[in-house]
Amino acid sequence: MNKKEIEYKIRELKFEYVRLQNDLEKLENVKGILSPLEKQLADIEAELHSLNEALRRGDF
Repeated sequence: MNKKEIEYKIRELKFEYVRLQNDLEKLENVKGILSPLEKQLADIEAELHSLNEALRRGDF
């Protein structure tokens, strides 16, 4: 991936993260099953961390 692709992927993941957080809040209000969404959020956090590290190091 080049720098622009990494930055684009980060923006996509942030958008997805916010969407999932909203879904999680809705499920909390209706006592739904939260674990799948929590796992997705954790996966996104890990990927964001990895991509941000790649940007900092210049690995593109």
